[in-house]
Amino acid sequence: MALFKRRTVGKQGEWYYCLKHGTVEEGPECRAADRFGPYATREEAAHAMETARERNLEWETDPKWHDMDADKGKTGAEGD
Repeated sequence: MALFKRRTVGKQGEWYYCLKHGTVEEGPECRAADRFGPYATREEAAHAMETARERNLEWETDPKWHDMDADKGKTGAEGD
């Protein structure tokens, strides 16, 4: 007996963006590794890639995540 059962029928009101097919789906139709979500609305799911790009950019430019001293090759704590 499997510990986790794959839901074949999705919940109404749960929206996902399928990375494999590039489509919005209501309820999980594709495997979890191939989708973003859940989102509250179809519109949010449709903009999943844009949201991911914005979040990645925020992370890449956040000084708290980039404490590496490029010149010394050490973290800020080690280089002080």
